[in-house]
Amino acid sequence: MALSNTAVPIYYGQFREAVLNLEIPINREIEMEMNRIDALIADPNIYYDPAPLEGYIRFCENELTLTDGSDLVLLDTFKLWAEQLFCWYYFVERSVYEPNKNGHGGHYVTKKIKKRLINKQYLIITRNAAKSMYLSTIHAYYLTVDGTTTDQIVTAPTVRQSEETLSPIRTAITRSRGPLFKFMTDGSLQNTTGSKANRVKLASTKKGIENFLTNSIIETRPMSIDKLQGLRCKVATVDEWLSGDTREDVIGPLEQGASKLDDYLIIAASSEGTVRNGPGDTIKMELMSILKGEYIAPNVSIWYYKLDDIKEVSDPSMWLKANPNLGKTVTYDVYQRDVERAEKVPSTKNDILAKRFNLPMEGYTYFFTYEATLPHRPRSFRGMPCALGMDLSRGDDFCAFTFLFPVSGDAFGVKALSFISEKTLQQLPLAMRNAYEEFIKEGTLIVMDGVTLDLDRVYDMLDSHIINNNYDVRSVGYDPYNADKFITRWELENGPFGIEKVIQGSKTESVPLGELRKLAEERLLLFDESIMTFCMGNCITLEDTNGNRKLLKERRDKKIDNVSAMMDAYISYKNNRDAFE
Repeated sequence: MALSNTAVPIYYGQFREAVLNLEIPINREIEMEMNRIDALIADPNIYYDPAPLEGYIRFCENELTLTDGSDLVLLDTFKLWAEQLFCWYYFVERSVYEPNKNGHGGHYVTKKIKKRLINKQYLIITRNAAKSMYLSTIHAYYLTVDGTTTDQIVTAPTVRQSEETLSPIRTAITRSRGPLFKFMTDGSLQNTTGSKANRVKLASTKKGIENFLTNSIIETRPMSIDKLQGLRCKVATVDEWLSGDTREDVIGPLEQGASKLDDYLIIAASSEGTVRNGPGDTIKMELMSILKGEYIAPNVSIWYYKLDDIKEVSDPSMWLKANPNLGKTVTYDVYQRDVERAEKVPSTKNDILAKRFNLPMEGYTYFFTYEATLPHRPRSFRGMPCALGMDLSRGDDFCAFTFLFPVSGDAFGVKALSFISEKTLQQLPLAMRNAYEEFIKEGTLIVMDGVTLDLDRVYDMLDSHIINNNYDVRSVGYDPYNADKFITRWELENGPFGIEKVIQGSKTESVPLGELRKLAEERLLLFDESIMTFCMGNCITLEDTNGNRKLLKERRDKKIDNVSAMMDAYISYKNNRDAFE
């Protein structure tokens, strides 16, 4: 097939026909991507060329192996994804320097240049879908078939994880099953002074994987902006950028460096994780804007596999939505066992839903179960006695106050109030900023002017809040960090009775944390504010060899302060129970 601006891509056409015949179930995001591909087919300025893909397929199936050394046969999904990478082109006019025929001087002429359309691909797909193998084939193809000198980068949350992408290439070099690899691995790596014909041309070295004919290399780098910015990499792959607790968006710096080249390629592949509101969620918001057509980016390919609804977890016929390679790279039995485990062991539920079905769950199972963090119906505790917990933390961070109201039985009403500086709010990533905006709307988070929080103003606003709601504060628990001045003023204005210092540590925290979790599981913590859901969902505890627990304040943006304040309030309540009778 020649270059065409009307042709339907071969493997996409087969995929589309299977979808229309209801042979393959797809989710909403894949349907949106299909609409984008249909728009490319209809665009007279975009051309389809099948030749590069056929070359890629022949190379992979003749030369490459799996990690265990067995022959590689490309999956239909690999062909579908690679077709979108390699086969779409457009033409631009560019001034090109053309030497004179006599060899002296030259002149610029305007020519139409063929350029590849897609230079960035996002692949969000579940665990055991052969993501790393797909990335490996792309790297091997460019390293050996591309005649130019290329720098290629593989990055993942850990360098050891990056090596998983290179492992199949190293095995293929060792096996050398095809004619190209046989030729390129013939010779000795130790031969540095003899005939070049007797030197090895392709080898795995301590630098990475090197092609000595073109001086090209594939190397691993840590997933850090400092380690990745300013590079001139022709091909870069980012593995598991959603799975772990990644705090930096490395795709932007990679693209800024790679854009020095005309035909660069960046592929970001990952399964879902349980860490929310980080750079990964911000990127997904951008991808959804592209899929919906709100943001036009024809150079970006997006394959986002997931279930449309959590109810589909119980329907095996829908599992292909999340993993189109199900039955080929992983069996249905493995999925079935994980579904049963999620039902029997609730603490594993969110991780299984995220990793097996790409349902973006919160990390609620770290300490509080998901069900325990669901808010109750709105309640008012106006005029009721309460215990107040304070977590003042740093002046440039977050000040949290939680009111605990003993009600009938063993239940407690919970209300929260927090303060943050405007500067801190502005520095949040977009996804986290949206969560904070919700807290601001419900009135549980107050943004104060300036770079740091003025604790005198915080005190005044807390006092006004207590008076306006007619709360009867009978005991106070506080974390002593940065609280001396604040507590001194409270003691002067309200008296010294019922004030409890709560020193952080497993000795102090273990028992009340366990009791609070039991109360939450029994739905006896009656909160109706989303900030408490957010903070409870972020709670992680460290456990020592004796089983004692303490709250882990892991990161400044993953707030648990209102839970810490609730624990302080609970301790002060228990130590001053007589004041509530």
